[in-house]
Amino acid sequence: MANVTVIGAQWGDEGKGKIVDWLASRADAVVRFQGGHNAGHTLVVDGTTYKLSLLPSGIVRGTFSIIGNGVVLDPWHLKEEIAKLEGQGVAISADNFAIADNCPLILPIHRELDGLREAAAGAGKIGTTGRGIGPAYEDKVGRRAIRVCDLAHLDDLGSQLDRLCAHHDALRAGFGQPAVDREALLEELRTIAPFVLQYAQPVWKRLNAVKKAGARILFEGAQGVLLDVDHGTYPFVTSSNTVSGTAASGSGLGPSATGFVLGIVKAYTTRVGSGPFPTELEDEVGQRLGERGHEFGTVTGRKRRCGWFDAVLVRQSCAISGVTGIALTKLDVLDGFDKVRVCTGYRLNGKVLDYLPSHAADQAAVEPIYEEMDGWSGTTAGARSWADLPAQAIKYIQRVQELIETPVALVSTSPEREDTILVRDPFED
Repeated sequence: MANVTVIGAQWGDEGKGKIVDWLASRADAVVRFQGGHNAGHTLVVDGTTYKLSLLPSGIVRGTFSIIGNGVVLDPWHLKEEIAKLEGQGVAISADNFAIADNCPLILPIHRELDGLREAAAGAGKIGTTGRGIGPAYEDKVGRRAIRVCDLAHLDDLGSQLDRLCAHHDALRAGFGQPAVDREALLEELRTIAPFVLQYAQPVWKRLNAVKKAGARILFEGAQGVLLDVDHGTYPFVTSSNTVSGTAASGSGLGPSATGFVLGIVKAYTTRVGSGPFPTELEDEVGQRLGERGHEFGTVTGRKRRCGWFDAVLVRQSCAISGVTGIALTKLDVLDGFDKVRVCTGYRLNGKVLDYLPSHAADQAAVEPIYEEMDGWSGTTAGARSWADLPAQAIKYIQRVQELIETPVALVSTSPEREDTILVRDPFED
């Protein structure tokens, strides 16, 4: 029995929530291993919609769910999200939910700094969600973060607060803001500490026990490979590594535990916020894709930019993340198009490229090379077998997997959990 690592293979918003929910019912543990509450996952279960941004998607099914050490945790948001889910009838306790005790915290000063920087950036804005994710990661690598385990030792936080405030006070002064109110910050931490600590434990130990028992672990990634801080469209990226290899370091398990890497891929392309987007359509076709796909960010509500499927980017993502197979989502959004297009390469300064270059200027300048295919008039919505799909839709799927050099393992044909065509079972691979 293999473990499964789920990642987005585009710019996020590929439909990971549904796929993780579908897999979580067969897993023994689900682990978030990077990112923060800037990640939005929408689940539709028996007609009820659940919107998650920090909790692992498995929590709705009652699967033991873990926030790993690679995540940056906003404890106040966590409390709100848990309360909202409990209001929808989801039971959450220390019996089915745990937080890594070495997980770094997002503090109010991180949110403030995020907003100050973005407001001052002008044309240089990178489209951050303003939730403090980046500044929290900066403090983690700067060795001045306050972590979950520190909440049990707040009276001994003096030297850590000294380092933290020395850094933030200088930055805040540059924006004309007062120094950090240390006492107010400590009081906020004292108030939230009991809530967080009830879930805290050394999850690496728990996960290693699960692994040794031969149980199934599902690693849930956030955002997408094209937002990876190393491999994405830098600087228009997130502040963490979103590739599959992070599942090991962000959970406390070795790389051999990551198992089958399932890349979630939308049948077209979307992006939220700023940054290059070679196949973006700013016409009625792009508008149609957005309307049919209900393309608005789960976390921010921002309208997503839409375009044709970019096989160059997905092939690159699959190679970088060692993707074993893909789950193709939202195929039904393409129903009814007379013609559909797929990007197979780029032109840059007279040269043809089969990859996206690293420099932002080159990324912005590439021109897509398209291959056009016949669309299909029939519907794919709700299909649960190949026999339910129009012949041309099957040809489209086959061409996609040829171009990205990665096989299709699943096809999702609606937000509903059961509307899924299983080609290759990741847990049985």
